[in-house]
Amino acid sequence: MSAVELSHNHAAGSLGQVFARLTARIAAWNDARITRRELSRLTDRELTDIGLTRGDIEHVARGL
Repeated sequence: MSAVELSHNHAAGSLGQVFARLTARIAAWNDARITRRELSRLTDRELTDIGLTRGDIEHVARGL
C-alpha cells in the first residue's frame, strides 16, 4: 500500500485569505452604501426622530 501525503499549499491559503478579506470589505462598503442611501431618503423630521442630523449620516454609515 502506498501512502498519500497532502500538504497545505501556503500560496493557495494566502490567496484564499486575500479573497475572503476582499469579499468582507466589499460587503462592508455595500452595507455602508445602503445605509447612507436609506438615511438620505429620510426627511429632516424623521432623522430628528431617531436622533440624527444630515451631518451624522456618513458617520453612521461608516459605523463610527
